[in-house]
Amino acid sequence: MPPPIRITVLAGGVSSEREVSLGSGAASAAALSQLWPTRLLDVTAASLPPGLDPVRDIVFSTLHGTFGEDGGMQRLLDDAGIFYAGCDAAASALTMDKAATKRAASAAGVRVAADVTFRVPGELPTAESLIATLGTENVVLKPNDQGSSVGLALPEGRAALASALLALTPGSWLAEPRLTGRELSVGVLNGSALGVVEIRPRSGVYDFASKYTKGATEYFAPAPLPDEATAAVRRAAERAFEACSCRDYARVDFILISPAEFYLLEINTLPGMKETSLLPMSARCAGLDFTELVEKLVSPAVRRLMESPISQRS
Repeated sequence: MPPPIRITVLAGGVSSEREVSLGSGAASAAALSQLWPTRLLDVTAASLPPGLDPVRDIVFSTLHGTFGEDGGMQRLLDDAGIFYAGCDAAASALTMDKAATKRAASAAGVRVAADVTFRVPGELPTAESLIATLGTENVVLKPNDQGSSVGLALPEGRAALASALLALTPGSWLAEPRLTGRELSVGVLNGSALGVVEIRPRSGVYDFASKYTKGATEYFAPAPLPDEATAAVRRAAERAFEACSCRDYARVDFILISPAEFYLLEINTLPGMKETSLLPMSARCAGLDFTELVEKLVSPAVRRLMESPISQRS
């Protein structure tokens, strides 16, 4: 008989979101330990942790950002024959690229804002060219392949935009028109949308500080929206999830201009997983507590292992 299944939670990582990931990992491991034998591993290098057993280990990753969400860890797990919860390497790489995510979602009928992508160092666009392309002087600048609003800049006006462009750090960048509206987040579980959560940062900007400073943001779960708008946002989340070939679960974020007009911001395939994080909030709208949620997040990977030839090994 094969050994009993063990859930291995990966946390920490090497990105700028390491501390956030450690919190997600601790909370998830505590809940998962009520359901399966569980261990928590602190990932400190961009490599596969030692001691993973393809016959019994199922990985539940809470690594955020680079190497966690971009397909890097997922490719290593695939190469080692380790089963894991969440999106595969290809979908992870796609959704880490905000511009590519928007193209895929737009092709599936999900509304997205105009954008310009560029690299630093490289051919830096001028403020004038961005304004001409995007149709506004109020532009959002953000890394194209990072999470948690790392590096978000919101210059207002031509002069501020020109200065902000010169201050950008090396990497891939995305410029979009700054849309003013209500920020929404929707969990998607096995292709079906959960509840819609509204995010109201007291500063008016949902940046890194607003996300991780206690009391800096109000959350409404479910979001106070007309039923028709809630249904439309949930359908769009499901379409975006499918368009990007996501698997098991993800969190999809939008900005709502009016009940009939909203735009995809991004898809987060390994979202925050503390009990107070957005995906658990979305799940509570659907009647799932935190332990029930993590069980549903991991169960598809358990099935994949149990149905595989490797599970028959002794």
